[in-house]
Amino acid sequence: MEREEAWKLIQAKVKNKNLKKHMLATEAIMIDLALRFGEDKEKWGLTGLLHDIDYEETSSKPTQHGIVGAALLEEKGVEGDITQAIKAHAGHSPTKTLLDKALYAVDPLTGLIVACALIHPDKKLNSIDTKFVMKRFKEKRFAAGANRDQIKTCNQLNFTLEEFIDIGLKAMQKIADKLGL
Repeated sequence: MEREEAWKLIQAKVKNKNLKKHMLATEAIMIDLALRFGEDKEKWGLTGLLHDIDYEETSSKPTQHGIVGAALLEEKGVEGDITQAIKAHAGHSPTKTLLDKALYAVDPLTGLIVACALIHPDKKLNSIDTKFVMKRFKEKRFAAGANRDQIKTCNQLNFTLEEFIDIGLKAMQKIADKLGL
């Protein structure tokens, strides 16, 4: 699947604009990680972009999140390693591959970074830095929905928490205009 086709599918399946922004942010971070690892940036980007394709559809049955999306994408001919990572990010299978592990760690990071930007007076990603996000990371009640333990699995990618947050923040800053931040 090409990115343009993936975006059209998202437009058809996802109505919530903040969810779309989360998917774009995840795509951006996954692309930067792919480049760091010498992996296929299109594949990694698609994985990030499509990972929550079924989120709205499965909101009333969260145990199906990831499974429904993976099935839809398999029908559309999306590669098995992408659909496997989508299932793994939702906890339906172990994170085995680098792609699985990256998506699993990146998913909650975007929410933490967005929350940090939103508490800044100008609500801009370019107004915050890694140190600021690290400080907020340590505050358990801040952006409580951003699973800290899941983000910390970045160590399986051989990144320190600070390095990983820095990569994520910089990737999101590159597309700040698309994110409205």
